[in-house]
Amino acid sequence: MKNPLLILVTCSILAIPNVLLAEQLSQPLIQGAMKECHDGRVAHDRSSKVGHFEKGQALGEQAVALDDRSAEAHFSLFCNLGELLRIDGEVSITSVMGFRRMTKELDRTLELAPDHLDALSAKGTFLLRLPSLLGGDRENGEKLLRYVLLKSPQSVNARLSLAKSYCANGRHNEAISLASEALNLAQAQRLDDFTPEAEKVLALLQANSPKVN
Repeated sequence: MKNPLLILVTCSILAIPNVLLAEQLSQPLIQGAMKECHDGRVAHDRSSKVGHFEKGQALGEQAVALDDRSAEAHFSLFCNLGELLRIDGEVSITSVMGFRRMTKELDRTLELAPDHLDALSAKGTFLLRLPSLLGGDRENGEKLLRYVLLKSPQSVNARLSLAKSYCANGRHNEAISLASEALNLAQAQRLDDFTPEAEKVLALLQANSPKVN
């Protein structure tokens, strides 16, 4: 009679090469998907943006199909799905199915990698922007973003999201300080996908800041 434990161990050993192969095959797809997400952000016309994000979505879907347990694969798909939803500005929830799919990929990323800082930054941003009826939570959103900044002081996106939230709560000086830091970091790191947004946010905060006589 065959030993069940021996069979289990043998099957596990045989499965290892397939797992490693999936990881190896998914890496170029993940890198390609993230590149398309970046290139779409810096593209100047709408059609080019859509083209990059749709290509990135396809690559992300292939990566997830190859390696469903890869947090980076799910995040690369989330990145492109999210940018497609905000192609004309802030994330739109008018496409309910698209929004649900995007949040599903974000949640799956954090399920696989709870300390994934980019995903935590995105989660915190959504908690700030969504109304409470749709799961928004300003307090927890700010808490997540502060955690990201604690772990990654160079984070630009977390600073910008936190700056907007502080401004909405009347903490104008802190908001402007965060946005200014974000712009300096984006320029220093040559983040061409975040620098224009940082400039826009800082200018908006400065324009809306109460004038002191």
